[in-house]
Amino acid sequence: MALELSGKLIKKMSEVTGTGRNGTNWVKQEFVLETQDQYPKKVCMSVWGDKTQDLAPIQEGEIVKVQFNVESREYNERWYTEIRAYRLDRSGASAPAPTQDNAGWAPSATAAAPANNFPPLAAESGDDLPF
Repeated sequence: MALELSGKLIKKMSEVTGTGRNGTNWVKQEFVLETQDQYPKKVCMSVWGDKTQDLAPIQEGEIVKVQFNVESREYNERWYTEIRAYRLDRSGASAPAPTQDNAGWAPSATAAAPANNFPPLAAESGDDLPF
């Protein structure tokens, strides 16, 4: 499941590092995007590993298009959800805002308009029965 969101980068948190159970080192950086909707929403996302280098040159205030996955896991009978970004594209400040028809989610390039396969209305078919 690949998802996409465009918005303004409003905050970059500092990198967090650690060592996993198997002895490998890891690095994670979180950032906050604000959608360009009528009612803007703030979304906290994270990048892991070498993807933190993709976030480094992007400045706060820039418009960014992010492709991400959502994952949840359980720990001690509680569920934790994380939004992991795997691709960051700078759109630039002059880039047009995404279509706002679906609450800030940018439509995919392959999405087509739904076909209108409704039967004709009663007035159009000459039949005045409602069923």
